[in-house]
Amino acid sequence: DLSLLRFISAELTRGYFLEHNEAKYTERRERVYTCMRIPKELEKLMFFGIFLCLDAFLYVFTLLPLRVFLAMFRFITLPCYGLRDRRLLQPAQVCDILKGVILVICYFMMHYVDYSMMYHLIRGQSVIKLYIIYNMLEVADRLISSFGQDILDALYWTATEPKERKRAHIGVIPHFFMAVLYVFLHAILIMVQATTLNVAFNSHNKSLLTIMMSNNFVEIKGSVFKKFEKNNLFQMSNSDIKERFTNYVLLLIVCLRNMEQFSWNPDHLWVLFPDVCMVVASEIAVDIVKHAFITKFNDITADVYSEYRASLAFDLVSSRQKNAYTDYSDSVSRRMGFIPLPLAVLLIRVVTSSIKVQGVLAYVCVVLFYCGLISLKVLNSIVLLGKSCQYVKEAKMEEKLFNPVLTATPGKTAGKQQSTFKSTQGISTDENGSTSVTNQPVHQKENTPSLLVTSNSDQFLTTPDGEEKDISQDSSELKHRSAKKDLLEIDRFTICGNRID
Repeated sequence: DLSLLRFISAELTRGYFLEHNEAKYTERRERVYTCMRIPKELEKLMFFGIFLCLDAFLYVFTLLPLRVFLAMFRFITLPCYGLRDRRLLQPAQVCDILKGVILVICYFMMHYVDYSMMYHLIRGQSVIKLYIIYNMLEVADRLISSFGQDILDALYWTATEPKERKRAHIGVIPHFFMAVLYVFLHAILIMVQATTLNVAFNSHNKSLLTIMMSNNFVEIKGSVFKKFEKNNLFQMSNSDIKERFTNYVLLLIVCLRNMEQFSWNPDHLWVLFPDVCMVVASEIAVDIVKHAFITKFNDITADVYSEYRASLAFDLVSSRQKNAYTDYSDSVSRRMGFIPLPLAVLLIRVVTSSIKVQGVLAYVCVVLFYCGLISLKVLNSIVLLGKSCQYVKEAKMEEKLFNPVLTATPGKTAGKQQSTFKSTQGISTDENGSTSVTNQPVHQKENTPSLLVTSNSDQFLTTPDGEEKDISQDSSELKHRSAKKDLLEIDRFTICGNRID
């Protein structure tokens, strides 16, 4: 007999057993644990990546001038050695000279840009205009960075390409002028970004700074509800590392300009400190929330960040080999989209205009400061190299360094390849007969198959409550839990950090 009393009694005494759907609740609990692990794993990746960017940035100020001096000394003293070698300079020395000349030219060109006039011009605009300008500058920075490294790479390859090949370029001088124009325009763009941030710091009601920081949370809306594979998340992580390091340098420039206006009064530094903390805290909070929900919606484990860190460490270790593909600073530029040349030009321009060097004691302080920068660069490089070797060993990637898989190329037989690479268990013999374990294989890009994971647009981001896992979700889980060497199959010389998905 149905009655209201029996219905209420059944509702009050009705029971259920969660163990009947143990897999579902275990998965939900693992998702919670994954979200709790994301801040720690993400910040470990960010910490390592920021120091990689710092190493590439300090290289411009410390070792690059010394390398340019050595290359120029070799070029001047070349008649003393004779023309025994077909090359006047080694390819690395040519690239170093080009970088040094670009820095010097762009530095003198930046003297024609008035920072004070730009500051007052931006300050006279309304808040809503500045908000729009700041968003446009962020988009323009990503786009120009993506194209800028291609311009620099084209210049380096054009200047060092073997001369016996058929000419298929417009010449070194046009490429050089394109590179100078790019570095100059990018430096101006970063200067406008720093000036806009400086105006926000100095506004009375701080409304502009609040609006600019709230703009970071809009990034969450545009990211977390999209489909992400493991490789796409790697690209986003690299972009976040570059963005965070660039913001640190911009904050340094803002503090230098403000301290100069207040005659280097240390009390004013404490006035800027809350705003600096606000900018840094908003960046960290946005990155944590964004990555936590992206990994939750796409069933990606927190262990993927250790794979990303191992891939960055692999780039560092491979660039230290005897016959490396490229300089490490350029490798960071291609991987993260961080190009240190424009940022270095702007920082040198701001420092030289803010700090006046007068007297013998001041020049002694400059020399001591330069020696301190070199010491910091060397110490940072040694620690990073040691940690990178540790991460590569933990990820079991040593065989990719010392035992590469060779593929046949058109026009070359297997016998020629075997004569080119005589390696046994990672030990090879160079031309002088000495053994070395640091030879790196020739990168054969045209024969490398594309192993990027293709995403299915019809697959949902979240699992329904009825059938928890279907075939497509099982395959995606297997992809996320695949071997850690998958990320290394991506072309390491593409800019991953500047793709806007």
